[in-house]
Amino acid sequence: MHRALQLFSGLKRSLLIFVHDLSMIPVAWLGSYWFRFNLAQIPEHYWTQSLRTLPWVILVQAISFYLFGLYKGVWRFASIPDLIRIMKAVATGTAVAIAVLFLVYRLELIPRSMIVLYPMLLLLLLSGSRLLYRWSKDRRLTIDSGTRVLIVGSGKAGEMLARDLLRTQADGYQPTAFVDDKARRHGQEVHGIPILGGCEKIPEIVRSMDIDLIMLAIPSATGAEMRRLVELCDESGVPFQTVPPLSALLTGKVAINELRDVSIEDILGRDPVALDWEEIRRNLTGKTILVTGAGGSIGSEICRQAAALNPAMLVLLENSEYNLYKLDIEIRQRFPNLSLSAHLGDIRDPARVNRVFETHRPDVVFHAAAYKHVPMLEHQVEEAVKNNIIGTRNVALAADRHRVSEFVLISTDKAVNPANYMGATKRVAEIFCQNLDSRSSTKFITVRFGNVLDSAGSVVPLFRRQIREGGPVTVTHPDIERYFMTIPEAAQLIFQASIIGKGGEIFVLDMGEPVRIMSLAEQMIRLSGKTPYEDIDISITGLRPGEKLYEELFHELEHLDRTSHRKIFLAKHRQVVWEELSQDLDRMKGFCEDGETKFLKEVLKALVPENCIDVENGPTELSSPHFPDTEMQTHRPIKAAE
Repeated sequence: MHRALQLFSGLKRSLLIFVHDLSMIPVAWLGSYWFRFNLAQIPEHYWTQSLRTLPWVILVQAISFYLFGLYKGVWRFASIPDLIRIMKAVATGTAVAIAVLFLVYRLELIPRSMIVLYPMLLLLLLSGSRLLYRWSKDRRLTIDSGTRVLIVGSGKAGEMLARDLLRTQADGYQPTAFVDDKARRHGQEVHGIPILGGCEKIPEIVRSMDIDLIMLAIPSATGAEMRRLVELCDESGVPFQTVPPLSALLTGKVAINELRDVSIEDILGRDPVALDWEEIRRNLTGKTILVTGAGGSIGSEICRQAAALNPAMLVLLENSEYNLYKLDIEIRQRFPNLSLSAHLGDIRDPARVNRVFETHRPDVVFHAAAYKHVPMLEHQVEEAVKNNIIGTRNVALAADRHRVSEFVLISTDKAVNPANYMGATKRVAEIFCQNLDSRSSTKFITVRFGNVLDSAGSVVPLFRRQIREGGPVTVTHPDIERYFMTIPEAAQLIFQASIIGKGGEIFVLDMGEPVRIMSLAEQMIRLSGKTPYEDIDISITGLRPGEKLYEELFHELEHLDRTSHRKIFLAKHRQVVWEELSQDLDRMKGFCEDGETKFLKEVLKALVPENCIDVENGPTELSSPHFPDTEMQTHRPIKAAE
């Protein structure tokens, strides 16, 4: 019954449109006679002939309308294709009607100017009525109804957004004005919507025009630009949303349902990373790739992006059963044709590691398995050493033994002048891989970067949870700063570094400008629609054990060099005596098994003389980003190789 009613309603609508178009034919035909005689009275004999020929014109033109599909288009969305159909129908109908009238009346008392005046007038009447109807719908005639929207950005994205808003009546949005920092556009209009000035006028326009919602339509905005816009929007006191980033708009569409709240990734956004994907594919396609720590934040993203490069096989090694299960399901669903092998195992178990290598003979290894939570590891040094140092040695030696082509160690900025045991253990892992490179056919490459947005245990998800619970948001120090990058960007730069590396290098990823954690907390509170210190408080808790105010990406003696990629730098590393390094690692393994924490810390101090850890009293809270080597060599340093 419902379907029958819909069918009847559609037929009724088409019939009304057909009657409208038929009524326009006599208006155009008789109107063209009137124009022919300069809007004066039409002579009687011409008037009589116009009425006599009119039925022929109506019949021919009606058939032409039907044949050219004038009733396939919806007036609500009348556009260029509809106009083209009307032009074809009018031109064809006019030509056929004139031919018929020539055969019947020899065009007697039909002025030759009618051949031009009639189709022009009919085209104007048919297309004009449709466009007027669409305009009235788009402008909503009831302009005061709905949510009044201020669109920031009048470029391509802003124009498409305004068009979608005008078309989508049901959503109740009323685009009211634009703002744009490009001065040459001020005073112009887009779809009849005025551009009232620059972005600095957002709070003023919101108040003067009763704006209910701000939509940011600048998908190419940098992090700094987004921070400025968020502050202006926050000052205005109304909600705001943004279109997806530029990479997500390649379809050429900005739909209302694609709008989203501004995220912290937008605020901390950086320039898109340009990668040599052709070379990356050439290096990884058709290879067997092993990822340790595959279920972690970085490891899982490496797996996702590696799977898209069509490797011969992707091998996952992870000690968390749930994380491995979840990633295995995801990869198999997204890449059903990929050869995938998931292994539950611990890198601290050399026999298990060796069996994985023996089974799959990987060509490339991305070693992302590591313990990374600084405060937790400060009191569990044995576990940090067993996983980050001994575990790395197990995987690296297996890679050497099975002649892996490339081994990429994922390291951290906390390995530079380490103020905590986690950083010190990662630095030893770096030293081991760098020095193993000269003794192996495998290329050992280290990639070092800072904090990753939304990685497990990072500050961003912690702040989100605290804001959701009503606060307070906890910051350890008002001046603390950290580097940030997104998980996909980190994984991509790791791939890029792997093809640049020749072996033995430490690659430092360009992390951009450091971010004050206090500012980050304030911005995240604003993005949640709340006011810092009023709705959500921020509490200073003090630096945690082993925590620095400032992180560093390279040691002052490492001397960064540029590489072929502008986002990747090369840090020079120091050589050590291999036999002594091996002996020290064996001693550390024994101390871990025997629970000799004090001796373990002493060896760690000797291996990393630049660290700022007091073996007797534990980590020191540090406020300076630079620590001279000469003040830290209180324990036996490793002798430099001759």
